[in-house]
Amino acid sequence: MGSSFRDIWLLNLSTLFFFLGISLVNPIISPFAITLGAGPFLVGLIAGAASVVSLFSKPIGGLMGDRGYRIQAMILGNVLGILAGALYVASAFLGNLPLFGFGRVIHGFSMGVFFPSSLATAVDLAPEGRVGETLGWRGMMFSLGNIIGPALGGYLSDVLGFTGTFSFTILFSLAGGLLILPVWMEFKNAGRKETHMGTERDYSGLLRVTFVAASLSLFFFSFSYAGVVTYLPALYKVLGMPQRVFGFYMMVVGAASFVMRLFGGRGADRMGPIPVIRIGMLLVIAGYVSLLFEELPPYSYLSAALVGAGFGLAVPAMQLMALGNLPARVRTMGSSVYTMFFDLGMLGGQISLGYVADLRGYSGVFPLLPFIAIVSLIIIHAPLAIGGREDEG
Repeated sequence: MGSSFRDIWLLNLSTLFFFLGISLVNPIISPFAITLGAGPFLVGLIAGAASVVSLFSKPIGGLMGDRGYRIQAMILGNVLGILAGALYVASAFLGNLPLFGFGRVIHGFSMGVFFPSSLATAVDLAPEGRVGETLGWRGMMFSLGNIIGPALGGYLSDVLGFTGTFSFTILFSLAGGLLILPVWMEFKNAGRKETHMGTERDYSGLLRVTFVAASLSLFFFSFSYAGVVTYLPALYKVLGMPQRVFGFYMMVVGAASFVMRLFGGRGADRMGPIPVIRIGMLLVIAGYVSLLFEELPPYSYLSAALVGAGFGLAVPAMQLMALGNLPARVRTMGSSVYTMFFDLGMLGGQISLGYVADLRGYSGVFPLLPFIAIVSLIIIHAPLAIGGREDEG
């Protein structure tokens, strides 16, 4: 793919609207399911359906992209988002819980199709020497969607009800798809194709040390992060605190991550990914340690700021380390596998640390988080120990 400022920003804005359509729904999934008569088990099943389907559909998205259909995969992801929104609206009109659950499955599949091609295309379009910066801008769009979406969804559900809110999922997904069309048409009219990926796809390239180290480090990184996003709100709930307390915690995390993403990307371009990831991970670890001393607000918001800032620095640099050196013909599958490690880490952390919470209470989870993050920090240095500095990306 040729690179252009216009194409990069059309795809960045498409990413923003795609994730707005998803995150808009997140705060109202459980309340809506409960209004349709779902019990606790069904609420959890419906809430988690999209994530599970996304995890298992990402290889499909990777294969599509590596066969020359990255732009089409991103358009398809938005079309499926429109379909999911229509199913949400229909379920609200009909009061049909299975229909809503099916919409969540479709939305999960749309994420699995869209995300790998979106990430790989950002690397493809990046100007030479500015891959990390381009990933940083893309990450800012992702963060912005996840900051605005939940707040907007909560507000709209109060004003317009569930049906009106679900309609915005359709509108945002439609906007995301329309923003990609000019890029696709430009390629068609110019006679350009995404054929540089070739017919031979040797996925053994995914075994290079930078990709493996970044993926494993991401697994333990998200494993530790799951402990905060799952069990800190549970602690606040049993203490009788309102839900907005943890909502503000996550807003601080999101805002700090948003601000630091571009610094993380640019720093990785200039210094290499590993030094930037190191700084980011140390900030995350400091955030976990501060949580041990102050679990309750307002002092716990220091933890949120440190974790968010570290997250914003580390993530673009990790993406550059994992994907920057991969052959273009396997980069989309690499993106899907890499992001699957994040999903697996979140799932593993929620389940494993839940066992700890059963034994030691919700507060008993937090002392483990710095040590899990330290494992991630150690793994990220494997390329320096094995292959030398030239393998950093």
